[in-house]
Amino acid sequence: MIPKLSELVDLLKGRRAFIQTHNFPDPDAIASAFGLQVLLDNFNVKTTICHHGCVERTATANMAAEFGIEMTTDEELEDMTPEDYIIVVDSQKGNSNIRDLIGDEVACIDHHPVFCEVDDYKYKDIRIVGSCSTIIADYYRHYDIDMPESVATALLYGLKSDTRDFKRGVTQLDIEIYAYLYPKSNAQQIRFFQASELHYDELNAFADSMRKIEIFDGVAFAFLDFNCADAFIATVSDFILDIDAVNVAIVYTRRGDGFKFSVRSEFDELDAGQIVSAALAGLGSGGGHRSMAGGYAMESRILDISIDINKVIQDLFLNVISKTPRTGLAAKVMPMKGQW
Repeated sequence: MIPKLSELVDLLKGRRAFIQTHNFPDPDAIASAFGLQVLLDNFNVKTTICHHGCVERTATANMAAEFGIEMTTDEELEDMTPEDYIIVVDSQKGNSNIRDLIGDEVACIDHHPVFCEVDDYKYKDIRIVGSCSTIIADYYRHYDIDMPESVATALLYGLKSDTRDFKRGVTQLDIEIYAYLYPKSNAQQIRFFQASELHYDELNAFADSMRKIEIFDGVAFAFLDFNCADAFIATVSDFILDIDAVNVAIVYTRRGDGFKFSVRSEFDELDAGQIVSAALAGLGSGGGHRSMAGGYAMESRILDISIDINKVIQDLFLNVISKTPRTGLAAKVMPMKGQW
């Protein structure tokens, strides 16, 4: 059930408000923040969109530029105070993919499962749907609020991006919102954004990644042993999952003092969010949807176990997957094994 929008508006009235996305925001995060910003502006609530990290993808940067979406990095927020209010979108307070800013996270609008309980939100709308853009669009639809073409186009692109053109995590609400957004959006702009999702200079790195895939009975691992953006890791994991011999894709790269993970799964029983959370327990953190998830683990903790990084990472995930019950098609395609 959709919470009362008036409660969010009343909460923010008279306050300096920020809309914070997860780090290195993707199309869904930016579209959601933009849609919410325009929505709140209808009620004379002014907001600033903020995030940690750069906008990595050409397509995402093109969308932000095309619609004049102002994105402020946390380094530029020198005057934020503890009294300022923050609405977290497409993430949740305490998650590993969002930086803890000095402001007060009073509200959360997200479409991911809860992995870190937060009791002090004054407003919360967490619904398990295909994209956060779906939730923001539902506000416009439910309250019959006029939606500019730019907002409709951004939200539809965010929805299509996070569901991989309706191939993962789709719910009935996503379908209804697609039908609602499509007549209001600019299809040509969406095609332009989708056509620029891979950098030309990433092609060699992409090809090299494909040559290094290791597959264990439907579970694929790829170590990207070079400096690459979070969005590129997600692109590789999505691509690997499309290989006919792969049902679960685990892609990782070095990031700072540890490893960044992107996990994809074709089967609900093999919940990507639960798998990455269990595999990295005690080493880092992770979570997400049944079909897609992410995580981070400290390299020092993995090295305490073994210096063979790839073998350790493979064992961490395979041990969890091997003990995960499955039925139906998942059981037929990926029968449970005691070990790999």
